[in-house]
Amino acid sequence: MNILSKRLLFWTPRAICIAFAIFLSLFALDVFNEGYTFWKTVLALLIHLIPVYIVLAMLAIAWRWEWIGAVGFAGLATWYAQRNWARHPDWVATIAGPVFIIAALFLVNWLKHAEIRARP
Repeated sequence: MNILSKRLLFWTPRAICIAFAIFLSLFALDVFNEGYTFWKTVLALLIHLIPVYIVLAMLAIAWRWEWIGAVGFAGLATWYAQRNWARHPDWVATIAGPVFIIAALFLVNWLKHAEIRARP
């Protein structure tokens, strides 16, 4: 495994996870159209960002322990899919799909851990 593929394999799940957290945070912007007072808007924004906090917390754990990231992100995606499949199956593909991909990438990262971390 060459240096470029090692770096790519290491950084891809992390970068996709950060991009996914940014994507999720866009859904919280709808609180600004609700006409709340300043403090109610701040509270609503913090509440709407809870899924982003969960994804970022999972990323912080997965950064060090990839296998926990693989299991954790797969669990989050499965939980979301089970809760929303009946009402919004299109949301499941949009939200749980990338999370499953992140889980798979962290799994590959964990399986190739020795090769990725080996010094040239």
